[in-house]
Amino acid sequence: MPTTTDFPYTLTRMGVIMTPEEGNANEAEGVLNPATGRSADGTLYLLPRLVAAGNVSRVGLAKVIITDGVPTGVEREGVVLEPDRGWERGANNAGVEDPRVTYIDRLGMHVMTYVAYGPLGPRTAVAVSTDLREWRRLGPALFAYDDALDMDLNLFHNKDTVFFPEPVTAPDGVESFAVLHRPMWDLGEVRPGEGVRVPAGVTDTRQSIWISYLPVADVLADLTLLTYWKGHRFLAGPEFPFEELKIGGGPAPLRVPEGWLLMHHGVTGTIDGAFSQQQKVNYSAGAMILDGDDPTKVIRRTEEPLLKAETPDEISGIVPNVVFPTAIEEIDGRHYVFYGMADSKIGVARLDRAKA
Repeated sequence: MPTTTDFPYTLTRMGVIMTPEEGNANEAEGVLNPATGRSADGTLYLLPRLVAAGNVSRVGLAKVIITDGVPTGVEREGVVLEPDRGWERGANNAGVEDPRVTYIDRLGMHVMTYVAYGPLGPRTAVAVSTDLREWRRLGPALFAYDDALDMDLNLFHNKDTVFFPEPVTAPDGVESFAVLHRPMWDLGEVRPGEGVRVPAGVTDTRQSIWISYLPVADVLADLTLLTYWKGHRFLAGPEFPFEELKIGGGPAPLRVPEGWLLMHHGVTGTIDGAFSQQQKVNYSAGAMILDGDDPTKVIRRTEEPLLKAETPDEISGIVPNVVFPTAIEEIDGRHYVFYGMADSKIGVARLDRAKA
């Protein structure tokens, strides 16, 4: 498989665009891992994860300031999602975390996936909006049982979920919406002694990117079925040194001439406890290209990261050594990737097509 040496895209840092606001209790422990979206008039907004004391997360809304075609800062406009549902709040943890937002033209709305950090830990949840300000929760994602996997995916924690922006053809030939996600196979995190369990045919227990499908006709008939995912398949797992521990999906896949460009993160180091803020890990940004007709096929992939923690803002923070891409937007004909920096700030990098 072709890798970094001939990968057709590069990332170039453009700077920090959002840092915690002094005196803002909602941002006491950082701003990070944003989603993005555009209002009806084309205005670009950031939907950052805001972290209050005790690692309690909310989703904010901030207008992106653009200077000479480059994102340079934000103007805050408040909070649009709080952990105010029982399934988003546990006795010792709470939060609506790491939003990803995809505008799906077929639905005429923004679809947000986020991590609901509730009584049993992290679960994927879905919400929808037409204006980025008012969000209708559709609830936690549910995974249809697939006997071929010999496993109920609802048993597992799940993160890094994001929808494709347009329908694709599912393996069964049905026009479908597609969503990426990252199951976490260690049931011992919830019930000590259960250990790691994986679906039939899976031999690598490291956390990887999976893809699931939702028939378009079903969703158009009943929007709540955006939470009911079917046809689960392994997409990509760790392969290279910068992904030694695990990988996870980033922004919504971007349609490019080669197919679908998928940014992802790769993790190295040591994980100390599943639900604690890590101090011994390194997160880097990589990418892969999925086949335009069949996104289950990876046709190119980076062997080395496109961006890794090198600047002081990426090296030092709540969780040091983190570059975590979560959104891509086009501005004046160029694409920009928004990413979390050491779980503390938000940076932006320009996505360029590599010269032949």
